[in-house]
Amino acid sequence: MVEHRMIDVNGIRLHIAEEGEGPLVVLLHGFPESWHSWHHQFGPLSAAGFRVVAPDQRGYGRSDHPDDVTAYSILHLVGDVVGLIRALGEEKAYVVGHDWGAPVAWHTALLRPDVVQGVAGLSVPPPFRGTEPPLAAMERMFDGRFYWNYFNQPGVADAEFAKDPRTTLRKFFFMASGDAPGAGEGKQPLIEHGRGWLETMPDPEILPEWFTDTDLDVLADSFSKGFTGALNWYRNLDRNWELTAAWQGAVVNVPALYVYGDRDLVPAFPGTPELIAALPDLMPNLWRDPVRLEGCGHWTQQERPAEVNAALLNFLTDLRG
Repeated sequence: MVEHRMIDVNGIRLHIAEEGEGPLVVLLHGFPESWHSWHHQFGPLSAAGFRVVAPDQRGYGRSDHPDDVTAYSILHLVGDVVGLIRALGEEKAYVVGHDWGAPVAWHTALLRPDVVQGVAGLSVPPPFRGTEPPLAAMERMFDGRFYWNYFNQPGVADAEFAKDPRTTLRKFFFMASGDAPGAGEGKQPLIEHGRGWLETMPDPEILPEWFTDTDLDVLADSFSKGFTGALNWYRNLDRNWELTAAWQGAVVNVPALYVYGDRDLVPAFPGTPELIAALPDLMPNLWRDPVRLEGCGHWTQQERPAEVNAALLNFLTDLRG
């Protein structure tokens, strides 16, 4: 049975869902999601003898939503994970992340390898710091039309998404799924100047089987405070690049697993296919070659729960010994 409570971490309160006993596994959701994104993972992982904890990360759901944009830097987010592990009475944990949760997981392993026993990332591959700030790079490549740049406009996406959260989330989840028309074609997520993003997204008459009306209700309710906290993560992309300068060229050395869908838009971002192909050579402790899920879109652990659970269980039980 999944239980819920609030935890004090680094001056903020985080809502967590937890189940099971044993070695700690921290599951980190992405955008626009919540702890509920991992509801398929709690049962199998806890049954295998792990203590499973999934927070609403800062700016999401029932957790605190700091007003200061700079309170959402990668160092704050890694600090939340380390603080959460300590607040749960543990010294170390396995850390798993999807979408934005993956960079948090990867950076926790990069910055605090003493705390991370193993790390798994879904959709977003391990971080390799580029030669220029990411927002600036996308501005140059796509004339400011890349969705990161759209999100970086104060108040704009916030207002568009908050107008009707249920419709926003329904469109987002369908658009980025493996079920959407054109999924897997490598089309970049661009927004025309002067337009919103939602108006260009298809609105499905019927939700995919893996994303039910109940899932949508739970998710929409978690955004009752709006989308600003979640969008503030994107508004720190260039700042994160500055803050991580000391780790230029560093690689994640703890045991690692990477899983992605072949219809996911993220692995098609500029430079990412080449990075994924090179990961076995770049990361000496990659547990196995990247796991590529056929027909899977962006919502990896929800679209393909059985395959993701099998990969995670094989990885975690192998490390546990």
